[in-house]
Amino acid sequence: MGKQLTKAEEQIMQVLWQLNEASVKEVIEKLPQPKPAYNTVSTIIRILETKEFVGHNPKGRGYVYFPIIEKKAYSNQSLHKLMNGYFEGSFKSMVSFFMKENKMDINELESILKEVNKKNKK
Repeated sequence: MGKQLTKAEEQIMQVLWQLNEASVKEVIEKLPQPKPAYNTVSTIIRILETKEFVGHNPKGRGYVYFPIIEKKAYSNQSLHKLMNGYFEGSFKSMVSFFMKENKMDINELESILKEVNKKNKK
């Protein structure tokens, strides 16, 4: 899964990850105002199918769509892309950047380090 999503595609994936499965109409209901046109959302979902992020099942006269890629897998891939693209693949550089820019406090840093240590022990 090396494919990146556009902002619009990611917005639709967020809805599908939240709902597990949905029709185009149900996806539109969850999107913020102003609501996009039905054809726009339908087209984006078809693009997501060609990228193999989404699958569908027939339901009544239409289809229900469901995510094939898990949110966690996509998040991990996006994080690695960010880390490799901007921080020479260094997790340490990335964390120190966010600490400086976002004025991360010591408790947040401690929490992140605990999570990293848990993952490294597995």
